[in-house]
Amino acid sequence: MTDILVRTVFYKKRQKNKMKKFFPILAIFLAGCGTLMNDAMIPISFATSTGETAECIFTNKRGVWKENIPSTVMIRRSDDNLNIQCETEDGRKGIGSMESLMGAEIVASAVFIDFGITDAITDKHRRYDSSYIVSIPAKQ
Repeated sequence: MTDILVRTVFYKKRQKNKMKKFFPILAIFLAGCGTLMNDAMIPISFATSTGETAECIFTNKRGVWKENIPSTVMIRRSDDNLNIQCETEDGRKGIGSMESLMGAEIVASAVFIDFGITDAITDKHRRYDSSYIVSIPAKQ
């Protein structure tokens, strides 16, 4: 009887030690890697400074999108700036550029997972601001 009790206690201690080793490893792999945690596309709200509707072309190295604004446009993350060219119905033009920002996910990826290589290839650690107003000249 004592032998069974000793085996049971020893087995439970071994299981606890395994779990203590498992959770830190799991935390490392789930920690902030942009490739695992971020979608490739990011929603950005656009409007014009005059409040009018405009047809816009958005470009970065990952793609080209053509949309009417004001609206929310799904843009592919990139390490390039997002270039914006808009034209109103009466022909007035506006241009703009949004800076590509780096998220903190790259730090976790660089330290814990793959030295940031995957995030550098996919650009999923990058982001743009969530909204942008395109400057359009006023009517004359």
